[in-house]
Amino acid sequence: MKLSIVIVSWNTCALMRDCLDSVFACSPRCEFDVWVVDNASSDGSATMVRSQFPQVRLIENRDNVGFAQANNQAIQESEGEYVLLLNSDTKVKSGALETLVAFMDSHSEAGAAGARLLNPDGTLQTSCYPAPTLSRELWRLFHLDALRLHGSYNMADWNQNEVRAVDVLLGACLMLRRQVLDQVGWLDGDYFMYSEEVDLCYRMQQAGWPLYWAPTAEIIHYGGQSTRQVATDMFLRLYQGKLLYFRKNHGRTAAQIYKLILLAASLARLVLSPIAWLAQPSQRQQQLALASRYWQLVMTLATF
Repeated sequence: MKLSIVIVSWNTCALMRDCLDSVFACSPRCEFDVWVVDNASSDGSATMVRSQFPQVRLIENRDNVGFAQANNQAIQESEGEYVLLLNSDTKVKSGALETLVAFMDSHSEAGAAGARLLNPDGTLQTSCYPAPTLSRELWRLFHLDALRLHGSYNMADWNQNEVRAVDVLLGACLMLRRQVLDQVGWLDGDYFMYSEEVDLCYRMQQAGWPLYWAPTAEIIHYGGQSTRQVATDMFLRLYQGKLLYFRKNHGRTAAQIYKLILLAASLARLVLSPIAWLAQPSQRQQQLALASRYWQLVMTLATF
């Protein structure tokens, strides 16, 4: 088996149908299989996959075990030389899968490759970014990239036909070499959601496997379709995952400093939150909801 495509699903039935339609419409010219791991969806996702895509290998979980563990279930069962992690809220554009497979075939040194992610309107979406550091996280949390880029790549100025070595590839579309997974380990199941691919990318680079952004492979990514259903919980999971990343890979001192950075950024947000009342009603509600999440972050930070 050349390629195993793994899709984790949680309450994205309609999007999952479109995703699978696009995968089979753009089938690569190699032997491949498709795995769907359903994390106890309540919207009929598993039933839809079973009835409309009988060729898909379906794993149904009784509970939501998280993104990392669900992917690992399919990785363990599959046999592809390459494993493609693909979000259920994506659409594969023509030639994307073949492009990624061909790139991995011709670059034996590559540990992984990622596609160019596009917004539904066709504009460029963040597809990769520099490895997280304390300074980059501080820069990002205080929105200092608007002054000078440090926490992210300037992807808008990149040649969109040129492959680039990068630090971190997004898990929305991430092709992994199984040989590398066997060497450095799979996704760390301690991450429930967020930062699991960051951790894996870090381990691959530490083991000497470079990662590449291959922009001629294009994937439409709707983004956040599962997480927005439990927005506050996922907001907390986001920073819990980042804190776990720093503690695991950079030590307890780095993790404690990151907590202080989070606390400072959260308090700054809360101090400025009354300005939201000057905004338009729709924007006001979004800003107040975000302030509420930062308050929850402050209240729970000590437990992370």
